[in-house]
Amino acid sequence: MTLTSALGTAQNALLNTSRQTSVVATNISNAHDPNYSRRLAQTVSMAPGARILSVKRLADESLFRQNLSALSAFSGQNFLMAGLDRMGMSVNGPDNMTSPAKMIGKLQEALQLYSSNPSNRNLAESAVESARAVVTSLNQGSREIQAMRADMDRQISTAVDELNTLLGHFEKVNADVINGTRMGRDISDLLDQREKLLKDISEYVSISTIVRGQNDLVLTTSDGATLFETVPRKVTFDSTIAYQAGTTGEPIRIDGVPVVAGKGANSTASGKLAAMIQLREDVAVKQQAQLDEMARGLILAFAEDDGIGLEPGLFTTAAGTLPGATLVDGLAASIRINPDYDSQQSGNPEALRDGSILDLNPSDSASFSDMLLRYLDALEEQRDFDPAAGLFDSGSLTNFSTESVGWLEGNRKSASFAVENKGATLMRTQQALSNQTGVNIDQEMAMLLDLEHSYAASARMLQAVNEMLATLLNSIR
Repeated sequence: MTLTSALGTAQNALLNTSRQTSVVATNISNAHDPNYSRRLAQTVSMAPGARILSVKRLADESLFRQNLSALSAFSGQNFLMAGLDRMGMSVNGPDNMTSPAKMIGKLQEALQLYSSNPSNRNLAESAVESARAVVTSLNQGSREIQAMRADMDRQISTAVDELNTLLGHFEKVNADVINGTRMGRDISDLLDQREKLLKDISEYVSISTIVRGQNDLVLTTSDGATLFETVPRKVTFDSTIAYQAGTTGEPIRIDGVPVVAGKGANSTASGKLAAMIQLREDVAVKQQAQLDEMARGLILAFAEDDGIGLEPGLFTTAAGTLPGATLVDGLAASIRINPDYDSQQSGNPEALRDGSILDLNPSDSASFSDMLLRYLDALEEQRDFDPAAGLFDSGSLTNFSTESVGWLEGNRKSASFAVENKGATLMRTQQALSNQTGVNIDQEMAMLLDLEHSYAASARMLQAVNEMLATLLNSIR
């Protein structure tokens, strides 16, 4: 080896070491950034010595796609779980203590006490007060459900705006990636930014990516709607200002295609948008139908019956009419105590025993309890319920109300279990992706030590060449 080639080799080694050290330092400084992919300096043998041609960004497309899918599934499931928790607290209260089922149970107890001593006016007052608590529970539950649906509408509107903003940012970064690829520049940082945006978008809707020339990306939803192709496709939504039972909200559309709502407690929703639609148009609607069916059952169970016809009894509506044999939207919001039974409205609570419109106690007997017992039987007798409520089609009113609580609690339990499973899947895919493309501090520090040794060896070679040149010059003199 000539002194010139030795000097060139040492110089290249120092330059390579400097570049590699810079790459390792960048890796270490970004080690705790989950959106950063490790960089490696790639070298090639060139006389004299070796030379760094490029910096490679580590990537694993398969694991990244799995991570996006897991992120969408977890985001949708987690949002559904939060909605079920809110509904459980709003409709049934802490530990279901203010649920319609609980209040109906207390009404039964009050009626049993009154039937055992029908001459006691205080017991009549107590029974009417228990009925008032049932009405309050149904009214409040119905209001909370529709308020939740309206709030969900507002959250959807906000989420749609956020998704459109993310797609706008994605357009800019994707264009920078394409331009950088054309110019042959290092686009590692831009790819990190683009993958971060893909993760953010995946929280709203499940996406698939198609790679085209010059690192261009096309985004579609899992349902096949185009999210981005050269330019973002518009995500649209028209808000509904107020909700009532029976109101159907507007769909979310991506490039004109409606977002499909999730199904089931272990939701099929991929992304929070599908979970929002599921909560607004499925879960909340079924819960409202259950309350409406309870209200219908109560009005019919306590209707005054003289064997010839029925008249509104303890429970009624503002219209003062009896419901039919099918679901009446919003009945839970309009049910109320009949003023004729309500002492607070100059009514007579003993009408529960004797009747109001109909004379059910013609002998005016203070010990008359036939109607009170009939009401107790009516709460337990078989009646038909609308399948839209999502519970059984035939059964007793008390069982229906209890089943409603069980339905919501069962959904919450299943959703909670699904959140844990999907969260675990997300963590595993994140960890697998991190193992392949993330930064390992120990590995980087070991590489720094190797680079230090390489630097020292190059420095010693330069020193040796310097000494040999000095000796040569001295000998000439």
